[in-house]
Amino acid sequence: MKKLVIFDLDGTLLNTIEDLGHAANYALEKNGFPTHTMASYPFFVGNGVRRLITRVLPEDHRDAPTVDKLLKDFMEHYNDHNCDCTKPYAGIKELLADLQEAGVKLAVASNKYQAATSRIIQHYFGDIDFIAVEGQVEGRNVKPDPSIVFSVLGVAQVPKAEVLYVGDSGVDMETARRACVDSVGVTWGFRPEKELVESYAGRIINNPVEIYNICVEIK
Repeated sequence: MKKLVIFDLDGTLLNTIEDLGHAANYALEKNGFPTHTMASYPFFVGNGVRRLITRVLPEDHRDAPTVDKLLKDFMEHYNDHNCDCTKPYAGIKELLADLQEAGVKLAVASNKYQAATSRIIQHYFGDIDFIAVEGQVEGRNVKPDPSIVFSVLGVAQVPKAEVLYVGDSGVDMETARRACVDSVGVTWGFRPEKELVESYAGRIINNPVEIYNICVEIK
C-alpha cells in the first residue's frame, strides 16, 4: 500500500494547456513575435514558465532581456486567466476523494510558479486536504531536480517505499527516479506514451482509477 501520492499538476490533474497557450501567445503578440497553435503547446511546457517562454520565442530572440519581458507579460495575463479554460481530467476529482477517504496522503509538486499553483489547486480542488501544494519558488531548481519531492517528504514524513509519484512526462519520471520513489506515468496528459516508456516509468496507466488500485493494492 502507498501512504502518499505526489501528483504533477499540468497534464496530470488538470488540462491547463489552453490557458498556458493563450497567455504565451498574448505575450508573443504584444511584443511583435509570431504566435503558436494550441496543438504546439504540449511540447513547450513542462519545465517551468521561463523555459516555456524561451521555447516559444524564435531562436535568435532568446536573450535574457527578451525572455524577462515576455515572462512579465505572460504572468500578467496568466494570473488573471488561469482558470478560463482549465479543467480537471475525467475521473480525477473522484480519484482524489477516494484516496482521501482511504487515508492516503495527497500532495502536488509542480513546475508552475507557486502563486498560480496554489490558486489553481484551491479553485478546482478546494475540498481536498493536500498535505503540501508545492510550485516553483525562487532558489529551488525545477523538476527533474528532486528537491521539490524532498520538500514534500519532509512534510509528509512517509518512507520512500510508501510513496507514489504520478505525472505525464519524461521530466516527471526522471524526477521520481532521482528522488528514489515509485513512478506512474499517465497517458491522458500532454506527452506521448512513448516518452513515458523511454523515461522508464514504473507503470503506465490509462485511467485514474488505476492509481487507487495501486495504492490500496487491488489486483
